[in-house]
Amino acid sequence: MLKWAIIFAIVSLISGWLGFGTLSGIAGTIAKILFAIFVIIFLIAVLAVIGLIHIL
Repeated sequence: MLKWAIIFAIVSLISGWLGFGTLSGIAGTIAKILFAIFVIIFLIAVLAVIGLIHIL
């Protein structure tokens, strides 16, 4: 998930540099959404591990 977020961020930067504003905006939005999903899943995993360690 993080890999795809980085790829879309790079696509956004390159397309913005080349003058494709709409494509840049779309790729940037997709990158933001994927990064947010990654952070949420990461936090859930960390909280699950902390909860599991606390139980043991």
